[in-house]
Amino acid sequence: MKIAIITDAWHPQVNGVVRTHTHLVAELRKMGHDILLISPDLFRNFPCPTYPEIRLAVGVGKKLTTMIEAFDPDAIHISTEGPLGIAARKLCLRQKCPYTSAYHTRFPEYLKAKAGVPTSITYALLRRFHAHSKAVMVPTASMKEALTASGFVNVVEWTRGVDTELFHPRDKSFLQLPRPIFAYIGRVSVEKNIGAFLDLDLPGSKLVVGDGPQYKEMVSRYPTAHFVGSKSGEELAQHYAAADVFVFPSRTDTFGLVVLEALASGLPVAAYPVTGPKDIIGGLTGERAVGFLSENLNQAALDALQIAPASCRAFAETKSWRACAEQFFSHLHPRSNHCPSDLSGEISLHHRHWWSKHR
Repeated sequence: MKIAIITDAWHPQVNGVVRTHTHLVAELRKMGHDILLISPDLFRNFPCPTYPEIRLAVGVGKKLTTMIEAFDPDAIHISTEGPLGIAARKLCLRQKCPYTSAYHTRFPEYLKAKAGVPTSITYALLRRFHAHSKAVMVPTASMKEALTASGFVNVVEWTRGVDTELFHPRDKSFLQLPRPIFAYIGRVSVEKNIGAFLDLDLPGSKLVVGDGPQYKEMVSRYPTAHFVGSKSGEELAQHYAAADVFVFPSRTDTFGLVVLEALASGLPVAAYPVTGPKDIIGGLTGERAVGFLSENLNQAALDALQIAPASCRAFAETKSWRACAEQFFSHLHPRSNHCPSDLSGEISLHHRHWWSKHR
């Protein structure tokens, strides 16, 4: 099947959305699908103010239309609400093509924290963006409930996976720091609430792996913490595995892919009881517990030290990117064989047969 995926989030960004797209495309191709990934690097682009690793595409309309028409996909997925997503949505509406979309980031809460923009305004804009989507894919059940309560329609759950071959328990001597080592790994920016972690009164060491707009500020404010910048691949995996507890202070993530990566590395998790962490580990208690959720993040981090790393690893091994890709595929909607040139909106017999056979 030919699937067009349009995303404004792509390399050189280092975040859960980019990693999700990378693994999703790889798994879909392994499943035999032909994927066209439309991302900012294929267009003229410029760095987002205050967030230079985010590239914003410009003048995309005509080229994007040409790319989609030439590829003639069986299904279109608009993954982000940026310039490319807006242009793709406009094309689909103009040509009456069905499409699906995704809600990866809690922009209303992020913009409220960063710029004071009322969440009611941002949610209204996002509801309009996703209003015609045949399926708005979100990573957790609680996110589905929250968006539905906010007036979004056609919201469906699309879970995430983890690379258990890259992320796994390793020799902890990689880090020569006083133990226990409490680690945060991810973007260093205001919406991640990293100060809540760095303010905790914990023994041992605090480790921050990542980069972002607040990096220099945080290094200056917290001189006793260990900041190592952005890491990737094997080096990133080594930092995960060398720590003792993963502390996730964010209150605005829709999932928190780093939580799964930490668990796969044998790290118990301490987090607030919010969307993401409570969906991943909130229902696991007793011997099955792989972390602690509490408004008292300090106590949660200390309690997490008592959890066996083997339990964390065993839980992560049940999460795969193949299952993520299969669930994504199940939510796609076929488009007309002649769309966008044919505006009838009818699904061709060819596509109906393909869909019924392979879905």
